[in-house]
Amino acid sequence: MSKQTSKWIILIILSSSIFLSVIDIFIVNVAIPAIKKGIHGTDGDIQLVIALYLLGYAAFLITGGRAGDYYGKKNVFIVAMLSFTFASLLCGISQTAFQLNTARFFQGISAAFMVPQGITYIQLLFPAPQERIKAMGIYGSIAGAASVIGQFLGGILPDTHFFIAGWRLIFLINLPLGIISAFLAAKLLKDNTITKTGKFDYSGVLLLTIALVSLIYPLIRGSELGWPWWSIVLIVLSIVLLFIFLYDQKRKLLQRKEPLINVRLFGYKDFNIGLCAVLFYFMAQDSYFLINAILLQTGFGISSSETGIFFVFQGAGYVLASLVAIQLIPVYGKKVLQAGVLIMVTALILHILFFKSAAVSRMIFLPILFIYGTGCGSVLPSLLTMALKSIPPKFAGAASGTFSTFQQTAIALGIGIVGGVFFYVLGKAGTLQAYLSAYQTATIINVILLLFVSVFLFLLPEKNTTLRNNRVKR
Repeated sequence: MSKQTSKWIILIILSSSIFLSVIDIFIVNVAIPAIKKGIHGTDGDIQLVIALYLLGYAAFLITGGRAGDYYGKKNVFIVAMLSFTFASLLCGISQTAFQLNTARFFQGISAAFMVPQGITYIQLLFPAPQERIKAMGIYGSIAGAASVIGQFLGGILPDTHFFIAGWRLIFLINLPLGIISAFLAAKLLKDNTITKTGKFDYSGVLLLTIALVSLIYPLIRGSELGWPWWSIVLIVLSIVLLFIFLYDQKRKLLQRKEPLINVRLFGYKDFNIGLCAVLFYFMAQDSYFLINAILLQTGFGISSSETGIFFVFQGAGYVLASLVAIQLIPVYGKKVLQAGVLIMVTALILHILFFKSAAVSRMIFLPILFIYGTGCGSVLPSLLTMALKSIPPKFAGAASGTFSTFQQTAIALGIGIVGGVFFYVLGKAGTLQAYLSAYQTATIINVILLLFVSVFLFLLPEKNTTLRNNRVKR
């Protein structure tokens, strides 16, 4: 095997990390009704199946990136891949909602440690700019393919009848790929130099994790339990802890320690505006899959398999638009993203108008889903670029990690808030009219969230801006 060939094969091995982490978001979204039935769970339980994975991912993503420098990227990649595989096994054999959600949380933590190693290895394997662009393009394409494949399998597998329930297969299919990837990584990846500079910000990780769980858990559980006193206390506590976390991060930075998040980043106006756009965009994005999967399968009675095929059309629109948008961004800048948001809003209005019953022609469902996908594809691939464009290169790694943490947290918030409103309006009625009312209410909220995204994109300057005067001093 030539050196050139092996480098591209190693890229595929590294890309297995992003493939698994992404597919386990989208495959669950479509299979939610089957999972709920399989574990005899409540509405809150199935929201947590999505949210806890994302919280584990968000809270440990930055630490996971640094772990490679401290313990060796190869070691961390292999251990994290095997941990993800084992957590997937635990998900697949879970008998209760508690077991499944605990395993999902640890699955998210494992993803947070394995994904950053793959990204860093690509930087080392492809130092030449043109090769690196090509490698990152392949890496991104695999992530995009994972979202489409996940939606398809999330629909097909629950309808599959083996000696075990079909919904369990959506987790168990990770086992062969995870084991093979870990084995090949052990054989082919080269060890990197371990640089134990500074210490992990363990207290920062603990504060952030407790704060996020204290916020998301009561948002999900509180609505179905009638907002008991402890849910309000936890939400207030989460806000207090987030302020303590930011103070702690600023203090550590001033003491020349290594905080979890570099708060100097918040001195860049463009970055702050970009994060606000990210917050509202991702709150709408994944809650969209949740409420549509439930409406189509539980409300309309459409099979899981057919629902998965519907979402493939959405994914196809995303892939096609993302390829076009990448070419248009250098010429038209943020206008491409603004157009994408407008397309998404228009598509959601069409959802409200035409998603009335299973009797509606499938030929109407499919183009609407495709249109929504083209809007997503016009926004998502370049949202990170827009948010980071004014960040100096020395802060790029920290900014990217902060962006990703914010992204995963926003998705969990969307599942908790928009999903919570959906289930609150749905209530116990279970009639088609109740599902439609809940769906339309939740979709209107998503339209409002996307309008906020449009506002923040409008505020985002076309050109780079300088650091604010009130920046954090070194």
